Amino acid sequence: MNLRLILSAALVMIASSASAADTLSASELASRLSALRQDGASYVRLRMEIKGAKQETLQVQIKQRWTKSSSEVVYQVLFPKERKGESVLLKRAGNHSATGSTFTPPNTVRTISDMKEPLFGSDLSSEDVIDNFYAWDQQALVGAEVVEGVSCQILESKPGKGEHSSYASVRSWIDTKRLAPMRIEKYSGSGQLLRRIDTTRVVADAGHFIPANLAVRGPHPDSSTLLDGSRIKHDVSYTDADFSVEGLKEINIPRGSPE
Repeated sequence: MNLRLILSAALVMIASSASAADTLSASELASRLSALRQDGASYVRLRMEIKGAKQETLQVQIKQRWTKSSSEVVYQVLFPKERKGESVLLKRAGNHSATGSTFTPPNTVRTISDMKEPLFGSDLSSEDVIDNFYAWDQQALVGAEVVEGVSCQILESKPGKGEHSSYASVRSWIDTKRLAPMRIEKYSGSGQLLRRIDTTRVVADAGHFIPANLAVRGPHPDSSTLLDGSRIKHDVSYTDADFSVEGLKEINIPRGSPE
């Protein structure tokens, strides 16, 4: 086939896909974003740069197993040496409240009593890691705005009856062409902005586009956290032991995982 025809056909397919995404309803858009989050089992290497009263850079590995009915996530510090082995386990089943545990070497295990507590002292909370607000019942398109040169639809998500969250609402600025959130803002019941997450880089991964670099600002104005988590491996084989308190005490890196 003529190369010009091939390129023309590809452009038509891209334009058609973008047009279809732009016409999605709020519930359809949220459903697609939720499905991308519930993508099975994966492994991520993450660089977490914490800027504030205490400057610190952590290398973290993430094990995650997502289904439509449950979420399981483990965060483990690999570097620096003095914090190596610090781990967090988070779980959520259906609409139930999330549960979690932490492990600090050599043998200290603690139950997380408040999901709003910071993750490793960063501007992310434990709740931010395990929550999937795109699966909430209440979804609405509330406007459009350009973010970093990208035209976005603003999706507002609110927890419905029986859905547990410390946030009253979440607004996401969605690049509908790539189905990627460019900005996320989380609010209290009084309308106070509690957390803002900006996407600074998007990469193609396994046929989808994912936020690779994030800038997070929490309740403290003088603190921010930069995240670089572009190295990811999909379809990883895990056992239930990997998502247990005992499993937190071992740093196992899946074979073939990104360095």
